[in-house]
Amino acid sequence: MRDENEGYLMSEKLRVGIIGATGMVGQRFIKILADHPWFEIALVAASAHSAGKTYAEAVKGRWKMEGDVPEQVKDMVLHDAANVDEIAPQVDFIFSAIKLDKADTRKLEEAYAKAETPVVSNNSAHRWTPDVPMVIPEINPDHTDVIKYQRERLGTSHGFVAVKPNCSIQSYTPALSAWRQFEPTQVIATTYQAISGAGKTFKDWPEMEGNVIPYIAGEEAKSEGEPLKIWGHVDDEKKAIVPADDTVITSQCIRVPVLYGHTAAAFVNFRKNPTKQDLIDALESYTGEPQRLGLPSAPKQFIRYMTEDDRPQVRLDVNYEHGMGISIGRLREDKIFDWKFVGLSHNTARGAAGGAVECAELLKAQGYITAK
Repeated sequence: MRDENEGYLMSEKLRVGIIGATGMVGQRFIKILADHPWFEIALVAASAHSAGKTYAEAVKGRWKMEGDVPEQVKDMVLHDAANVDEIAPQVDFIFSAIKLDKADTRKLEEAYAKAETPVVSNNSAHRWTPDVPMVIPEINPDHTDVIKYQRERLGTSHGFVAVKPNCSIQSYTPALSAWRQFEPTQVIATTYQAISGAGKTFKDWPEMEGNVIPYIAGEEAKSEGEPLKIWGHVDDEKKAIVPADDTVITSQCIRVPVLYGHTAAAFVNFRKNPTKQDLIDALESYTGEPQRLGLPSAPKQFIRYMTEDDRPQVRLDVNYEHGMGISIGRLREDKIFDWKFVGLSHNTARGAAGGAVECAELLKAQGYITAK
């Protein structure tokens, strides 16, 4: 039900399970959902190795979030995430942050979907499954239309899989999305990515202090390809999402000694000829369904433009809009490309668990996730 002043209201909270609950992204899910107005943590699950332990026991000495483990999950006993038949009846939907190889991840997530339990996944395994929506809610909320075709393929009436895209693209794809009206044709994006994107802290990875590693496995293919699926469209004949083909992106992805926050330095050519003010206005006026619907995790201002020469900075700006907003700065004309800019996003809020939670809120508001 809808209230004009308060967005969507819940008569009672939906029961959510988190599989892969003990890893860094799983921990971020725990923190975000601890006081969520629509969802409550009903169950936590991880590997068979952790099953049977309380959550507090399982993360003792490796809790990586700020503050303590939330009280409501400390004494929850972990399930084995592989026990789909045991877990599915106890939850309305699940968040997946499980760490398996891609084939096993796809198999497990589809097993939950076939057990009529929607899956909102942080994993990359299903991002290129043609009938699985890969959603940034402000940009492509209509891609959830493909779920009807996925359900048809899976033989389900309720279950499905939806995914969020890679963390690396969040620092430049929102800006390029705001500028689609100017028809970007070529993009170079170099990303400078925080160590938490690898599930690490400096305690876990001391050799990253004072170091830069010019390689992140698989990241460049994701950075170049995933925006095209996000800009694509649902093809009713193919029963699939067809990626856009009007923009070419090339990238380099570099690991830097920062805990949270992915920075991107990007260069872009356009078919049209926007002015600097055109580009800034498009950023600042860009809004979407999460803002219209009043989703709990939605930033009020999705993208902000910063005029200071030395912004955005990780230390000052990574938590903009509780880590769900995107900061853009240093927009300048370029000698080779038309324009260049710098973007910053929070890689475990907007880029991981926070983005997945906002996606689940959208799916709830659209009627795809409901109480069983």
